[in-house]
Amino acid sequence: MTATPDNDNNLDEPMVFIIIGKAYERDGDNDGVEIHVMLRAPDDDTAVREALNALSEEGFLEADLDQIGTLTDVPEDEPHASAYQGALTGEVAIIRFG
Repeated sequence: MTATPDNDNNLDEPMVFIIIGKAYERDGDNDGVEIHVMLRAPDDDTAVREALNALSEEGFLEADLDQIGTLTDVPEDEPHASAYQGALTGEVAIIRFG
């Protein structure tokens, strides 16, 4: 019997998540801002919770998170390359579009 669980969360490298969605800064703001949030977390539940906390700290009142995934390669293009490096150091990087 092995003592090490056999699941996808046991990676040699840190898991860096990217969460894609839209965030809203004001009540009644129908347009919102397209966002990508990049952060390191042990699982997707923690990633979502930390992303929502970071968005709240940045002044967003609400967020619709559409997709979540882990990055398997280091992004080469900005702003994602810098956000990835920040996530590796424990930062929660919020990329705003438009």
